[in-house]
Amino acid sequence: MSTPTPQQLIAAQQASLQSFFGFTNLAFASFEKLVALNLQVGKASLAETQEIAAKALSVKDPSELIALSASLSQPASEKAAAYGRHVHEILSGAQAEFSSAATAQFQKAQKDAQGFIESLAKNAPAGSEGAVAAWNSAFSAANATYESASKAAKQFVATVSASA
Repeated sequence: MSTPTPQQLIAAQQASLQSFFGFTNLAFASFEKLVALNLQVGKASLAETQEIAAKALSVKDPSELIALSASLSQPASEKAAAYGRHVHEILSGAQAEFSSAATAQFQKAQKDAQGFIESLAKNAPAGSEGAVAAWNSAFSAANATYESASKAAKQFVATVSASA
């Protein structure tokens, strides 16, 4: 059985660190988009509130005030729905990026594990073929289970996104 060299351990640690910071940067980019959206909504709301207050103060008849109030409900609900769509777009994009990055990481780990098992099989002592076969079988079963679960999760997400 082969023992990892210090260079291999350092490379693995560097890859893990790079992966960690990649995920962190994805999270901050999504957070930044949400903050920008909220700032934009806040500025627009402030300007609209100022405009509405000016209109309300210039009203001469109570019926005009009621008409003004009634005219505001439709745009407010449309704006809330638009805000929800923007948030959904940002979060869906982030989820897709995280999913893609996680899948790539898993595939790399899967490849590394397969290489380890092959190395183990090559260096295994005589008479251990059964144990090596069991490892290969367990690894294959785990990969098949992951693929099945991944496919089901992607179908579920696609179905939920289509109905949203």
